[in-house]
Amino acid sequence: MKKSLLVLLGMMMILWLAACSGDGGNEETSGDDNASEETADNGDSEGAESGDEEVTLRIAWWGSQPRHDYTLEVIKLYEEQHPNVTIEPEYASWDDYWQKLAPQAAANELPDIVQMDLSYLSQYAENNQLADLSPFIGSNIDDTNISQNAIDGGKVGDGVYGFNLGVNALSFHYNPEIMSELGYDEFPEEWTWEEYQEISQKAVDAGYYFDNGLKADVFFNYYLRQNGKRLYAEDGSGLGYEDDQLFVDFFKMVQEQVESGATPTPDFLAQLAGPEDDPVVKGEGVGIFQWSNQFVGLEDISESSFEFAPTPGPNVDQGLFLKPSMFFSVSENSEQKEAAADFINFFINDVEANKLILGDRGVPVSSEVKDALLSEVSEAQAKVFEYVAWAEENSTAMGAPDPAGAGEVIELIDGLQEQIAYGEISPEDAATQFRTQAESILGN
Repeated sequence: MKKSLLVLLGMMMILWLAACSGDGGNEETSGDDNASEETADNGDSEGAESGDEEVTLRIAWWGSQPRHDYTLEVIKLYEEQHPNVTIEPEYASWDDYWQKLAPQAAANELPDIVQMDLSYLSQYAENNQLADLSPFIGSNIDDTNISQNAIDGGKVGDGVYGFNLGVNALSFHYNPEIMSELGYDEFPEEWTWEEYQEISQKAVDAGYYFDNGLKADVFFNYYLRQNGKRLYAEDGSGLGYEDDQLFVDFFKMVQEQVESGATPTPDFLAQLAGPEDDPVVKGEGVGIFQWSNQFVGLEDISESSFEFAPTPGPNVDQGLFLKPSMFFSVSENSEQKEAAADFINFFINDVEANKLILGDRGVPVSSEVKDALLSEVSEAQAKVFEYVAWAEENSTAMGAPDPAGAGEVIELIDGLQEQIAYGEISPEDAATQFRTQAESILGN
């Protein structure tokens, strides 16, 4: 009799423990692995939202006043639909943003949601200051209409530490009226670097600049990708190319462009008071090599009509990639990771919210949202959507994000490009100096 009673008590204890374990799936996500797995297994974004519990989220971003204005409207729209959620905004210019974010990170007091740039993503992720969003993707964050390539843009190692808010692609924005004066009714569809220099010379002969130059780290990386290499090794441990002749060939071309007058000197560009003084904006230059999302701003400032052209070939598809314009990351110190993921989902997937955003943070990654916006955006923004759609079909995967230390490498290569342009250092010596110092910065 006593033995039977002990068996019965043991069975009751097992059932009680099992019941306690089941309740854990409904608790607020604390950010530890077990809680994340429960969220992912749930598979029901509605059920994963913060319900009636009062939630306060801090969110930080950088940008211009129009971005601040519409982001506040999106927050208001979200709060109306989620009355239990209060969102406290923190926004600033680019420089002020990063100066403020660094001490917050050091003090473990980052906002719950932080807008993150590709050049800082690895640094913050590797310092364990950002949460891995993988457990929330497919549950809180609906990825039904988002390509894996777009999601992978936020990967660092095996985790996703930033969710892609939109994509851009490198492009050439040119004035078709000036190109017509140079004898081109249409821009050469598959132009090469040799044709780039030939057309540049025609522009110089006609009294125009051709462009404002090729930003060193961006376009040298593009040039490397055309040749099957990258600026950084995939694991971020060093440079991604071995043959310094690639550096020499690219920067010799850049040097020749300045010497011929096709590209203004660095000194000339440094003295411009603002974008309104840009030669291209003033009708004194043919075009600008830049990211696709900068097209609308160029038309707004210049009040002229521009067109898109792809970057020079060959192997354009190898060189081009869709770049995440920016990310939303969730801080590791956040106690509201699940609610933060819910807001990111709203920002990415809600059509009405994106009618306020209108592609300012890059072409939306959700195909459903992108299609819905085609009738809403301006003619200029529609050209951006069209070009990015073309680039999506004519590009390759971006690869790993910039490694920690990339900011120092960018400063280094920008400085060397300027010295090359002034003839203070040869491309050959610059190639050697760049390799030595960049490898040291990256840890070799």
